[in-house]
Amino acid sequence: MHSLLVGLATGLSLIVAIGAQNAFVLRQGVRRSHVGAVVAVCALSDALLIAAGVGGLGVVVESAGWVLDVVRWLGVAFLVGYAVLALRGAARGGGQLREAEGAAQEGRRGVVLKAVALTWLNPHVYLDTVLLLGSIAATQGGAADRWAFGAGAMAASLLWFTGLGFGARLLAPLLARPRAWQVLDVFVALTMLAVAAKLALG
Repeated sequence: MHSLLVGLATGLSLIVAIGAQNAFVLRQGVRRSHVGAVVAVCALSDALLIAAGVGGLGVVVESAGWVLDVVRWLGVAFLVGYAVLALRGAARGGGQLREAEGAAQEGRRGVVLKAVALTWLNPHVYLDTVLLLGSIAATQGGAADRWAFGAGAMAASLLWFTGLGFGARLLAPLLARPRAWQVLDVFVALTMLAVAAKLALG
């Protein structure tokens, strides 16, 4: 139980920081657009990466630094492109985001692919889940304790993304005006650019 709680606390401490993935989940939650699919992709991806870290994959990834370099530059390109689209939406009055209810929605496949890209093309995901959580899990003792730690980290991911995605609709009253949607679009774009810059600068 101790390892489970440590994993829960550690997972939350790593995941709560606003990043590209969280900004996307927030955006979809506010729009009420395929929230369940986005939450499932993010939580399942984290679970797979955490399991890989607890299972010892971090050692392999650490020895093949070129893999992270490739993923890093792919992530930079994707994030910059996404930020440009968000800024274009803001310039048009936040039109992309105001399609919240009744208007044309983005297709499930496109949303899921974006969620997958924002998760798997982000090197920080590997550093946090595979390397860092994997390293901490290794200090928990036996295999049972290590996997209990991993289960706690997975639970933290599921709780966070579920709360962020489905709780975002509570912001709807605050986003009744077009200007508010523009602000959210700009926030998403700036978050993406900040993460891209951090990745590019190493």
